[in-house]
Amino acid sequence: MASFVSTDCILSNYHSQLGFVPRDGQYMFCGSSNILHLQNAPKSPRSLSFALSMRGSEIKPHIAVQSKGGSALLQTAAVRHLTGSVIRTQGLRFAVVVARFNEIITKQLLEGALSTFKNYSVRDEDIDVVWVPGSFEIGVVAAKLGKSGKYHAILCIGAVVRGDTTHYDAVANSAASGVLSASLNSGVPCIFGVLTCENMDQALNRAGGKSGNKGAEAALTAIEMASLFEHHLK
Repeated sequence: MASFVSTDCILSNYHSQLGFVPRDGQYMFCGSSNILHLQNAPKSPRSLSFALSMRGSEIKPHIAVQSKGGSALLQTAAVRHLTGSVIRTQGLRFAVVVARFNEIITKQLLEGALSTFKNYSVRDEDIDVVWVPGSFEIGVVAAKLGKSGKYHAILCIGAVVRGDTTHYDAVANSAASGVLSASLNSGVPCIFGVLTCENMDQALNRAGGKSGNKGAEAALTAIEMASLFEHHLK
């Protein structure tokens, strides 16, 4: 198979290092791009190869079609990178599901989330806060809110602190799987903002203490995901 790489002269000083050799003793040109033949490339009556050309600052991929009668370069579409924006918040609506259990922690997480929404220009009227008894109940409520079609993202806030029994493991695992299932089943991003800590000190440190406020971080994630879905993945 004959392979080609279109380099636009930017690799002229590195041809030998990269294993390129001139085809038929000379470089061949296609527009403003050099076409270099890969050394020891096997031959076949008809083959495809990948090429890149660079004009100005734009890199354009090509496919070279090789046959007995010659070759042709077909330009393919450029690669697109899609990402959510944290500054395009107009019209985005959010729900926040908050567990009441360990309220001394979850209230601070909620305050951090609401402060972040405000800092990024999300209006108060575009935010609904729903309280549930504990982290175990977050998933089912998040799924219901997601399926309602009213919200662009659901932020899930809770705090599970390890105790003397295995109850911690059951609740923490159920909360995580519940939020994931809510996202998958509703098609709306459900953000996991549930702390799972070994002790109360760890939780306090992550609710506005020396480790920051994880509620604020989760709110920023919710904004980015809501923007990604609304502007790119509809």
